[in-house]
Amino acid sequence: MEKLLLFAGTTEGRELAEFLDRQGVSCHVCAATEYGGQLLDEGTCGHKIHSGRLDEAGMEALMRQEEIRMAVDATHPYAAAVSSNIREACQKTGCRYLRLLREEEAADESCVFVDSVEEAVEYLKGTEGPILAATGSKELAKYTALPDYRERVTARVLSTPEAVRESAALGFQGKNLICMQGPFGEELNYAMLLQTKARFMVTKESGKTGGFPEKHRAAKRAGARLIVVGRPVREEGCSEMEARRILCKEFSITSRRRIALVGIGMGNPENMTLEAKEACRRADVLIGADRMLKALEDLDKPHYTAYLPEQILAFLEAHPEYERAAVLLSGDPGFYSGAKKLLECFGQDQVKVYCGISSPVYLCARLGTSWEDAALVSIHGRNQNLADAVRSHRKVFALVGKEESFRQMCRELTEYGLGQVRIDAGCQLSYPDEKILTGTAESLQNAKTGDLAAVLIRREGDLPVVTHGLEDDRFERDRVPMTKSEVRSISLSKLELRRDSVVWDVGAGSGSVSVEAALQVPEGTVYAVEKKPEAVELICRNRKKFGAANLQVVEGAAPEALEDLPVPTHVFIGGTSGSLQEILKRVLMKNPGARIVINAIALETVSEALACIRQLPLEGTDIVSVSVGKAKSVGSYHMMMGQNPVYVISCSGSGNMSEAKDSREAEE
Repeated sequence: MEKLLLFAGTTEGRELAEFLDRQGVSCHVCAATEYGGQLLDEGTCGHKIHSGRLDEAGMEALMRQEEIRMAVDATHPYAAAVSSNIREACQKTGCRYLRLLREEEAADESCVFVDSVEEAVEYLKGTEGPILAATGSKELAKYTALPDYRERVTARVLSTPEAVRESAALGFQGKNLICMQGPFGEELNYAMLLQTKARFMVTKESGKTGGFPEKHRAAKRAGARLIVVGRPVREEGCSEMEARRILCKEFSITSRRRIALVGIGMGNPENMTLEAKEACRRADVLIGADRMLKALEDLDKPHYTAYLPEQILAFLEAHPEYERAAVLLSGDPGFYSGAKKLLECFGQDQVKVYCGISSPVYLCARLGTSWEDAALVSIHGRNQNLADAVRSHRKVFALVGKEESFRQMCRELTEYGLGQVRIDAGCQLSYPDEKILTGTAESLQNAKTGDLAAVLIRREGDLPVVTHGLEDDRFERDRVPMTKSEVRSISLSKLELRRDSVVWDVGAGSGSVSVEAALQVPEGTVYAVEKKPEAVELICRNRKKFGAANLQVVEGAAPEALEDLPVPTHVFIGGTSGSLQEILKRVLMKNPGARIVINAIALETVSEALACIRQLPLEGTDIVSVSVGKAKSVGSYHMMMGQNPVYVISCSGSGNMSEAKDSREAEE
């Protein structure tokens, strides 16, 4: 597709040519000098490069010969005659003309503004001191009007043979001639001003791309007066990004994106890694939440407020001109961020992840303690069993977020008997109003933390027992039936729980099985289903006593009370009131592959259970008869007292939902 003609005599022009090359779009590119053509050859490989100046007739001939349908004028803002020729050629050939404009940069009262180099020279005639002339070799002859220009003026020109010859012919050579390719950074400008002892620097208003801000800052640092030659004409046109957008639409270009997922740390840009800052500096657009975008507003980049993957993807697809996008993520992308979903969302796009300082690292550094031995959790927009984490670890780091979430966390820890744990709450970390509140969960229930909070929770004492089969006297008992310790231990072993299991305890009684199951599934949930009010009250007391925050009490009779519960992975049945078959059917309809353990004391219940196993899609049946005798002291002797034998029946759904459904329909 070589119907596009690009006049690329500037940095923006070269960057646009390189963008098109990366997208696999070839075009004709014109550079006024051989040196400019060499720069284009270095950065692109798929374009036809034309080096050398063209007049209006030459431009017109090229457009007709190559059947050009669009010409992009990315020449220097001071090349007014060239732009005029391009417009004329386009008008005569019917070619669409697109002017790429360089944005102007604001200067302050320390600068002297003139309309031309001639006017700058007139101003300098009334001054004394060395001059650094950075207006190009084509303007050098005008400085010869200064009586002592050979002593006062140091010329900075391109490092081309043509520029060197022209400069030398005018008397600029040796220490009064600097030949380099720009644009130049602030430090190099500053060094040149110091080296030449310049009191004045003459430059054109070359915009950000041309390095004007760096010249401006360097001159102020060096104590040199900046003389700014204004642009010759005011033009209408578009920025480089707008030009990209137009070209993408005109030539149906689908941009090959390169996406950076950037961890910006706590929020203060001073905490960002140098690599992360550089990724943002190179980006065409910044995407993230308002707070994160504000942290990088000094980069003056196009930006878009979004954090949902689908929103970000839709925006980038609608804006193919943004080839390099930096998606800003708070903290570190690997610690409770959206990086995982974004990586899945972007598919074939080239994605690179840049790490950042995470909140546990920052807060623990502020507190002078380690974070390697802390359990890491987040309750920021998540349901987490924080009470279990605090009970099971001496040190827990938690992302909190909203102020009310912090207060609720303190109330919950207090409710589950953890009110005396020490909490260090980091608020607005890294910002000027950063503060760290220290106290206990009980004392901080009404603390004001703001909506950017992270906490380190520390507790003393022994860690809890990790095996199941807690002693019976540790539970609140009353007269409600309880599954005894040894039977409970065997039943839980047969249940084969995992850390994230969803458990139904049907006929929960005192809640001893529910509590122990909840302690074993810290990332899951246990639903204790019980119809007797006094038993429900007892389960609630035991839940609070053991800090089982992931235990939910469901008052009601099975199977009706099971209808609205989440799908179970594991089910323990301790009491059925004669509804075992209906309960099992309801379980298998919810999850045909559920793991099931039934406790039975009466032989009739065993018989009913075996009949259900034969009729329903269940497999892997195992039956254990558990007879437990426990010693009782009688004087100086110990006598064994037998408990009622219990049958522990375990099985699993076969995974065939249709069989369960057919069985239920036949019964109905």
